[in-house]
Amino acid sequence: MDSTQLALIALGVGTLIGCALAALLLVALRARDAARLQASTDLPDGTRAVLQGMDEVAVVVDSSLHIVAASAPAELFGMVEGELLAADELRDLVRSARSTARPEADTLRLRRGVELRSVAARASTITPRLTLVVIRDITERERVEEMRRDFVSNTSHELKTPVGAVTLLAEAIESAADDPDQVRHFASRLGAEAARLGQLTSRIMNLSRLQAADDLTELRDVSIDEVLTAAIESQTIAADAAQISIVRGGVRGAWVRGDVQVLTEAIANLVANAVAYSPAGSTVGVGVKVVDGAVEIAVTDRGIGIPEGEQARVFERFYRADQARSRRTGGTGLGLSIVKHAVQRHGGEVELWSRPGRGSTFTVRLAAVAAPPDDRTRKRASKKKSKKKKSTRDAPRVKGDKK
Repeated sequence: MDSTQLALIALGVGTLIGCALAALLLVALRARDAARLQASTDLPDGTRAVLQGMDEVAVVVDSSLHIVAASAPAELFGMVEGELLAADELRDLVRSARSTARPEADTLRLRRGVELRSVAARASTITPRLTLVVIRDITERERVEEMRRDFVSNTSHELKTPVGAVTLLAEAIESAADDPDQVRHFASRLGAEAARLGQLTSRIMNLSRLQAADDLTELRDVSIDEVLTAAIESQTIAADAAQISIVRGGVRGAWVRGDVQVLTEAIANLVANAVAYSPAGSTVGVGVKVVDGAVEIAVTDRGIGIPEGEQARVFERFYRADQARSRRTGGTGLGLSIVKHAVQRHGGEVELWSRPGRGSTFTVRLAAVAAPPDDRTRKRASKKKSKKKKSTRDAPRVKGDKK
């Protein structure tokens, strides 16, 4: 074999070895790229566990906008692992975060079941191919903020009316100084407006106190009989003037734990509301029963009733189902709101049943407590005394008894 043949053989072997090395290098490069791609789509360690522990809606989506991991509350908004991120607004937010390589946030409207909710959404990239989306439901916060704005606006409006009337009546009195009858007339109206202003101010302060974070300070065992007696007596004059009877019924001797003044005002507001919206000659009923460890106090009227569409709003501040009647009766629109917050501060609830033309029933439900020992002793003594009197009356008379 000459040198030329040896050279050709060496060249062929070298070529084969080079091709093999090139092939091995290509396989290595492809394996590296595949590993990098897999690493970019794998969730970082602990991500799924963190998501499962979150109370907020949170999902991780890949570059194709499919959900690869989700927190438990995400299902409420229809976000399930393996499915496409459904909302167009959220997809736009993810794309924006990926294109800018920085977190993006926006306030959106998303559907939770059949209900549209206001949410604050934030998208942040966590790997080249994965994006974290966190969604916080702010519907209630926006509702409370709207209620706060309405409260300030309505309070200002409600205070302007009696203040303006007082100013005008004062000027009228001054102008009618030489006419005693006119002075008395304007003075009477001035007193009524001053009383209305005082009532409105007092109720605003009471409502603010009930909505404060401070706990009730005057807690004690409260007799429901005592509360109802005081509440009904406070409305007797108004009921008599409207030719309405207030009837008390149900069980006696029920007790709850609470602030007697707050509870009395709450029930008085319900009775006053029933009187104001009842026709002359009708009856307002106040009944009590104890069911499953709860005291239920029901105030029923046979008045105009409340349409179903307005029943959810009657506990709002300054809301009046019948504006004209409320103006005539001097209502402030705060009574039922005070009732709701007073009952809630006692851990109870208030429910409404109403039908237009048939009347309304407001039911306050509070946790019952055992009667204090001194009250139980007094009741036993009263029963013994009653039985003794009855047995004396029922004893057969014998000859010689004095009649």
